[in-house]
Amino acid sequence: MTAAVPEALLLDGVLDAAQAAATVRSILADQQPDGAIPWFRGGHLDPWDHTEAAMALDTAGEHAAAEAAYRWLAARQNADGSWYAAYGYGQGGADGTDGEVTNASKETNFCAYIAVGVWHHHLSTGDDAFLEWIWPVVRRALDFTVGLRLPDGPIAWRQDEDGTAPNEALLTGSSSVLHALRCGLAIADYLEEPQPDWELAAGRLRHAVAHHPERFLDKDRYSMDWYYPVLGTALRGEAAARRIDRDWDRFVVPGLGVRCVSDRPWVTGGESAELALALWAVGQSDRAVQILRWIQHLRHEDGSYWTGYVFEDDAIWPEERTTWTAGALLLAVAALGGDHATVAVFGGEQLPAGLVVNDCC
Repeated sequence: MTAAVPEALLLDGVLDAAQAAATVRSILADQQPDGAIPWFRGGHLDPWDHTEAAMALDTAGEHAAAEAAYRWLAARQNADGSWYAAYGYGQGGADGTDGEVTNASKETNFCAYIAVGVWHHHLSTGDDAFLEWIWPVVRRALDFTVGLRLPDGPIAWRQDEDGTAPNEALLTGSSSVLHALRCGLAIADYLEEPQPDWELAAGRLRHAVAHHPERFLDKDRYSMDWYYPVLGTALRGEAAARRIDRDWDRFVVPGLGVRCVSDRPWVTGGESAELALALWAVGQSDRAVQILRWIQHLRHEDGSYWTGYVFEDDAIWPEERTTWTAGALLLAVAALGGDHATVAVFGGEQLPAGLVVNDCC
């Protein structure tokens, strides 16, 4: 690491200075020479989790490493503005296979999320030159994503290898795309590059997420579908509080964290940290801190975090420590600690809302 850990990453019962530094080092240790941040050393990379880990590096002042991650995305962008769903990083690069495409479908929330990361990076660094350089990459990514919108507002969740897209949307994915569109609009405003198509897409998408669950595939047993409309900024105020309270007992396991799936005895660090970030965003910081303290049982001695824990079997599973789990935790702590970039990006109040849409009868 190049500098002392910022105070925003210190949280009693979660991270002290030495622990925060170790967690940041655990992400840096897995970052590849080309800037890629795979799930873990020897694992694969997906563009969404790669970006989340890069954002966590920016919270720690590791701006050069974060920029390298965004430059990796720029170098790997397809001509249509997309990225593939997965790239392999298990061969060490000696035989030229590191970074090979291992899943050639294109998931829209993976493609859009660069806008969240780039805006967070700019707010962290103030680097106008880099923002101007990467703007065409962000623009192409969001144009690709908006091009897959469905007639009633949601975004098709993927494009298959043959170029077709199913007439299906995921609530979690569309919530994340909404967040990305709002961050993209913030970049466009800053650069004075209006994007009216994104404004309309964001407004229609926000309305669908907030008011029309029937427009999305039924994934109600997954905790991400519970909290992502809040994390993705579609819900705030009373609506967000009602949603959080509605399923709290179904997903939260006191003392351990948040279930990934409601009917499985498996708590996961990534979902727990993301829920904490959503809780902070709607003024429930005490609950957020409690969740983050609970998941310290997933912490490894090197500062990384195990992905999950099967509590009925008292077993870590899977046996992998993921960069995105550590990244999600750092972002949640940074928001609670007042890091200005993380607060602006996840709080949502400073992001353009898009056009106000009401298509309900």
